[in-house]
Amino acid sequence: MSDCYVLRNLSFISNQKIDIMIEAGKIAAITSVGEKKRHHVVDCSGKYVSSGWIDLHVHAFPEFTPYGDELDEIGVKQGVTTVVDAGSCGADRMADLIKSTQHSKTNLFAFLNISQIGLERIDELSNMSWVSEEKIQKTVDQYKDIIVGLKARISSSVVKNNGVKPLRIAKEISNNLSLPIMVHIGSGPPNIRDIVPLMQEHDILTHYLHAKSNNLFDSDGMPLQVLTDAIERGIHLDVGHGTSSFSFKVAEIAKDFGIKFNTISTDIYRYNRLNGPVYSLAHVLSKFLYLGYPLEEVIAAATVNAAKWLNRPELGRIKIGDPANLTLFTVDDQPVTLIDSEGDKRIANRRIQTKGVVVNGEFMEC
Repeated sequence: MSDCYVLRNLSFISNQKIDIMIEAGKIAAITSVGEKKRHHVVDCSGKYVSSGWIDLHVHAFPEFTPYGDELDEIGVKQGVTTVVDAGSCGADRMADLIKSTQHSKTNLFAFLNISQIGLERIDELSNMSWVSEEKIQKTVDQYKDIIVGLKARISSSVVKNNGVKPLRIAKEISNNLSLPIMVHIGSGPPNIRDIVPLMQEHDILTHYLHAKSNNLFDSDGMPLQVLTDAIERGIHLDVGHGTSSFSFKVAEIAKDFGIKFNTISTDIYRYNRLNGPVYSLAHVLSKFLYLGYPLEEVIAAATVNAAKWLNRPELGRIKIGDPANLTLFTVDDQPVTLIDSEGDKRIANRRIQTKGVVVNGEFMEC
């Protein structure tokens, strides 16, 4: 495709019809449909456009099993222009993660696992000698344009007998480096009531809709005080669907109490991309459409909200002069079976499907 082209007959979610001109990798013009142009035209009739989708929680290091995948397989091929690797690698392998994505088209940021071994093992915080502030500091300094925060997985299979000690150390390091931390929650111990109070404003609580016994709602379905307190002090709630971390029933309870996601992310890697229940960001977004959230809020959770957390507002808007990162999609009135991490099946009547992306000015169909 030429360096200058026009995406014609697009619609914003508001149903405003527009054409978008891309030139030299940037958005050159946003005009009314049908204005005379002398450039290559791509007919996008029937498609919505948003700023490029951002998946705030993926695993994009292909060497690790089970938590790994090729970057573009979970990025642009699924209509996602930017992903954030959620702690696949610690200090030992961050350079390898970045090297593995050098020929990919998808934009990459990353959380640095506080354990230097990362997800080479899934009990990476069972041995505190694997947590070195010196190595973390050096790695953050070396890859400051890529690393957006630290990652700590605080569940029983990861920390073993260490309880919340890894999180206390992680918070001390994150404060010293002025970096937020993404905290994975799951099965206890440690108890969720001991984890969440250690988190601060701008930290991310991921997997907040999981249904394991150590979740954020009590046996009567009431939100725990630590959850409501966390929301009040500015903790960021991220879905992080994953293989075992999203429940329709918990999501419905949260919605009833007005406890709303800040970002919708997948926690996608090769296995749950190919075998479910994740499949793609579009598939996960469709679950929240099914739950009754407006399309505007669902798309914002994978665009503007994620861009705001990343402090990169240009990734969450469509503005003349900005790098062209766009997602083209449809909302189709057709039945689709949606399955959560508990095996709960729901039949939805609408589904979101990606049709194309523009990533740093390059157009690709999905």
